[in-house]
Amino acid sequence: MLTNYLKIAWRNILKRPGYSFINIAGLGTGIAVCMLILLFIRHELSYDDFHQDGDYIFRMVVDRKYPGRSTSYSNIPQSYAAAVKSECPEVASIVRLFDFLGGSSIQFKYGDKRFEEKKVLFVDSTFFDVFGHKQLAGDLKTGLHQPNSMVLTESTAKKYFGSVSEAIGKMILPEGDDAQPLKVTAVCADWPALSHFEFDILRSTAGNQGFKNENYVNFAAHTYLKINQKSDFKKIESKFDDIIKKYAAGNIATAFAMPFEQFFAAGNGYRYYLQPLKKIHLISQLEGELKPNGSLKAVYIFGLIAIIILILAIINFVNLSTARSGERAREVGIRKTYGSEKNGLVFQFLLESVVISVSALLFAGVLAYFLIPYFNQFSNANLSFGSLSEPSNFILFTSLTLITGLIAGIYPAFVLSSFRPITVLKGRFNSTTQGLILRNGLVVFQFAISVILIICTLIVNKQMNYMTGNTLGYNKEQTIVIKRTDVLGDRSKTFKNELSALPVVQAVSGASAFPGDNNYFGISWRLPGAVEPMTGRGIITDEKYQSCFDLELKEGRYFSIEYGTDSLSLILNEAAVRELGLKNPLGTYLTSEEPFLNAPNGDKYQYQIIGVIKDYNYQSLHQPIVPLVYTNVSKFNDVSFQTAIKLKQGNLNIAINEIEKKWSQFVTDRKMEYEFLDQTIARQYDAELRTQRIFTFFAGLAIFIACIGLFGLAAYSCQQRMRELSVRKVLGASTSGLVTLLSKNFIKLIVVALVIAFPIAWYLMQRWLQDFTYRIPIGWKSFALAAGISMTIAVVTLSFQTIKASLANPVKSLRSE
Repeated sequence: MLTNYLKIAWRNILKRPGYSFINIAGLGTGIAVCMLILLFIRHELSYDDFHQDGDYIFRMVVDRKYPGRSTSYSNIPQSYAAAVKSECPEVASIVRLFDFLGGSSIQFKYGDKRFEEKKVLFVDSTFFDVFGHKQLAGDLKTGLHQPNSMVLTESTAKKYFGSVSEAIGKMILPEGDDAQPLKVTAVCADWPALSHFEFDILRSTAGNQGFKNENYVNFAAHTYLKINQKSDFKKIESKFDDIIKKYAAGNIATAFAMPFEQFFAAGNGYRYYLQPLKKIHLISQLEGELKPNGSLKAVYIFGLIAIIILILAIINFVNLSTARSGERAREVGIRKTYGSEKNGLVFQFLLESVVISVSALLFAGVLAYFLIPYFNQFSNANLSFGSLSEPSNFILFTSLTLITGLIAGIYPAFVLSSFRPITVLKGRFNSTTQGLILRNGLVVFQFAISVILIICTLIVNKQMNYMTGNTLGYNKEQTIVIKRTDVLGDRSKTFKNELSALPVVQAVSGASAFPGDNNYFGISWRLPGAVEPMTGRGIITDEKYQSCFDLELKEGRYFSIEYGTDSLSLILNEAAVRELGLKNPLGTYLTSEEPFLNAPNGDKYQYQIIGVIKDYNYQSLHQPIVPLVYTNVSKFNDVSFQTAIKLKQGNLNIAINEIEKKWSQFVTDRKMEYEFLDQTIARQYDAELRTQRIFTFFAGLAIFIACIGLFGLAAYSCQQRMRELSVRKVLGASTSGLVTLLSKNFIKLIVVALVIAFPIAWYLMQRWLQDFTYRIPIGWKSFALAAGISMTIAVVTLSFQTIKASLANPVKSLRSE
């Protein structure tokens, strides 16, 4: 019996190949989208899942409160690790990670070989006590206990020495005039990419006094705790306030030159808390992250999109199946006359639905094979087609397909099996009003979802263009940033002067930080006689910084080589002036507690404010503009950590080649490392940009599915009304009139969809934009454009069938009737 049902099902599929293809393609596209999204979600949820004790590992992070504002950091002062370990018996082990490169590179030498490395971390000797990992050579447990020791990953060891076994005991020399050789003590397996931090080389903090100095103020250490398995991390968090009072009070009082209680009474403070290791990638978007993280909200959004798109595909199936009810009615009537029972008919139609869904699964597999490489490009994921055949994924997608087929077939099966044979065989069968209402309602639902996705895509794109565009308050165009120009030493000024003389170069500026990076340091400044300091961000720049980025000067002047006193001068942004409460800032003197800004014997220098820069978004638009104070690089022997070069219009490759030639004249042992400034800025919004690209991709697929359904419905609508159209044409109706007649009912449904979609899209985008301190207004243009796009798509889709029907030969149609 089952074989017979399968034969009938297959014959019905082949009987109407066009209808079957539309059903299979629509459902297959929906399943393919679900495949991609579910693989992506599993990819995002698998970050840091490889740690054996991952459920008991946490990162200690902080919300730093300032008067009237707060900032959250993923790194904390280095001394808290020892304090927490001492005060919390629940902590089994604790480790600190230090990333001093900030995306730049450091050079290592072995013999006559030189290597540039970016993924280098300083870590405590307890690293592998917290993060257990596979040992390949040496001893990971003791490998970082000795000063000047290092651990390599397998790939790094092979790159340097050819094999893992050859690495142990070898000495590698890091860059630096007074650098000590480092001994390779162990080799571990490559660190998985699905981690919120990565490394190729681990350097030991042992024996380095800088890592032992008491510091409860400056944020530098990413600190991880592994707790005992029966402990509650909330109990550890509850002790943090007491730890601050016990250990940090004196350090805070010294750093800010004010009593501990007064510091907090002024609106300052620290709220330390723990983040579960396995959740960091999706929940943490703090300052100082070791690499860009994902977004839990994006996972929820894409999961919802997967469900919606699958529903759209199921709606297509239901719509087309019920639209065909008239065609299948005679078959049902004959089969009932010959004794077929309703249950048998229901099973028959459900089996046909499952056969179509299995065919759709095969179609989805082929589609996914071609889509995965493109999806990986804009999602920054590393999905593979082979992962679809993994047992868990295979069972998941097969089950999803069967369930989808049953859900899609339930309504058509019961509708078709309920026809009365006498009515049908007399030729009096017509589609019911309820069926028409259902189909119309499903069309409205489909296009409402499509319009919502179009509007959301337009607004997301607009917000991202705003965040990475020319509304940031500075000119980022045609600018490259050379990293590690501090290696030039006392030749820094000569290098910049020679770059400025190149015909391809418009301007050159050296600084400790540029817009979009994380190299702005924390700093406090105090007015003479003031009790409370102003805490903000600091940057060290040369005299060309303001003109290089077209920053607007509100008052005074910028640094200049014509003034020999500018080594003790300051430039402030408007936020710093406001926080200091200065009405006439020019000429005002400020002092700082920071040793690097004062005399070697500890005497404090007085710095004079000579200019005020208009506020601009030098950091992510997720954050408000905070006080920024510029110090002159002449105080630091004109050595800049980075150098920005604004290029003239022209061939960028030629310009960069000219600059690289100049670099090679000054630095012979390392390649020039550079990045375009707009790339640096875009990296701040990695999660949002990825969301934007994926959102646009799936919105397009959702619209495609809706169009497939509309195309199929239009085809059957035209087929059912062919006799009417023929009569109208014989009586003189024009082609344009017939097209309008056939299209107007669908257009009405799309208008209803627009009315439903607009308020929902507005609400969703209002919620999404709340995550941005600076955001675009939701204007009417996005809604108007979405309406125009959806209407155009609908009209074009309908036109294929309506024009074909209106041009058909009426004589042929009437003769067949």
